[in-house]
Amino acid sequence: MKSKTALSLLVLFSASLLFGRPFTIIDSVHHYNLDPHTANYSSEAQMLTGLYEGLFSYDPFSLEPLPALVAEYKVSRDRLRWTFTLKEGATFSNGEEITAQTIKDSWLALLNPATQAPFASLLDCIRGAAEYRSGRGAAADVGISVQGKHQLVLRLTAPTEHLPSILCHHSFSAVHPDRRVFSGPFVLESYDGSRLVMKKNPLYHDASTVALEEILVIQSDDTRENAHLFNTGQADWVLSVADIAAVIDYNAVLVNAEFATEYLFFKSHKAPWNQATFRNALLAAVPWEALRGNSFVPASTLIYPIGTYVAPAALADYDMEEARLLLAQAKEAAGMAADVPLEITIAISDTEYSMSQAEILRQSWSQLGITVNISNTPMTRYLDSIPSWDADLFSYTWIGDFADPLAFLELFRSDSTLNESQWASPEYDQLLEAASFATGEKRQELLSAAEDLLLSDGLILPISHPVTLNVIDLNAVKGWQLNALDIHPLKYLHLRPVAPAIPNLVLAK
Repeated sequence: MKSKTALSLLVLFSASLLFGRPFTIIDSVHHYNLDPHTANYSSEAQMLTGLYEGLFSYDPFSLEPLPALVAEYKVSRDRLRWTFTLKEGATFSNGEEITAQTIKDSWLALLNPATQAPFASLLDCIRGAAEYRSGRGAAADVGISVQGKHQLVLRLTAPTEHLPSILCHHSFSAVHPDRRVFSGPFVLESYDGSRLVMKKNPLYHDASTVALEEILVIQSDDTRENAHLFNTGQADWVLSVADIAAVIDYNAVLVNAEFATEYLFFKSHKAPWNQATFRNALLAAVPWEALRGNSFVPASTLIYPIGTYVAPAALADYDMEEARLLLAQAKEAAGMAADVPLEITIAISDTEYSMSQAEILRQSWSQLGITVNISNTPMTRYLDSIPSWDADLFSYTWIGDFADPLAFLELFRSDSTLNESQWASPEYDQLLEAASFATGEKRQELLSAAEDLLLSDGLILPISHPVTLNVIDLNAVKGWQLNALDIHPLKYLHLRPVAPAIPNLVLAK
């Protein structure tokens, strides 16, 4: 039996490891865009939970919206007017007060057509927002008004019951014109491209609940070294970049299905692949089992099932004879001769995985007499290349930014700032609009119908629902919980000393 004295020594030793240094996170090597209006990657979203805050934030466990800068809010009987009352005394890290005008100014800056903010269209539910961000209207006509110092009033085009979930996103935070000033629980001390340091914001309105004094983020792709740093207590949390076979405590290796989907999509900018009949002919010739063969969680629809959402029928049928028939019918309907040659270009990153997927499609679609070209670019510039790339089919992985099917369906709304496909369907837009007026089960039915239309139009090829990998000791780190968005607000994290898992340690009795 271990004596009380030995246990105390262990706890003191563990505490010195934990509290003698900053809370340390290891992430992969890539540039962080820390501007909340233009940041677009999940790793950036994770860091921005520490630096910025808006009216609502994510519950670390359920992902439900929690009041942050908002003290209370009310919704009018017709659900088209939302009135938010902000907490009094909240300030930026430089001491300037955060008011209703702050939020209005932040959102108008986000909507400014010059900003080209990726998530701006999520505010299209506000009257005049879509017109302003697209250059067809004025900022003065956007339905955001201020009453006194602390009351913000939104006038909507549709009821939008999921609005608080949207407002958890970092894009809708209180943002100061000086990006060296922050509204969240931490401030950015330094970032040199490989090491990022955040320190507790003493002026944060809820500072008494923030346990961590300092956070260090190390960017490293050396998976063996990252596992070593975790094993030896020099890192508290490793984001995906660890050699899990080298992690001593297997209980610290956490794998979870993510509210995310890897898929291919057609860009609807040129014939004949801007026509559903031609796209569906190709989809009938997709060997789905082979395409999804390396997936932990194969995806046959776009949206990972969440809550009460019921997914539409799966994309899983493979029939080469049917594909030939559909292609012949598509050519005839388009007035093409049966022997007219067709060509398609698949645009991918230069990774081995992407190349193998493209080759699967090339071999299959070549049997239809289609010339399949494969074009690639380095992974580091792939996503930025999509808008100007003259290709037909692209690879994409999307992680939902809030826990709602609309986080995916917004990608294909015709006027969305997130619509890379350039696809437009009035029927699809009408379903999303109808869903914004509905609640509960009826809303979910309308969203499912919109996804079904998207799949039926042959626009996307769902491949997998990615899984997240985190290495973290949940006995030592509290306030961290597996969730579908893999977002873990930094303000809730805290450490407690535990006996270190050091093999063959001999203790005195």
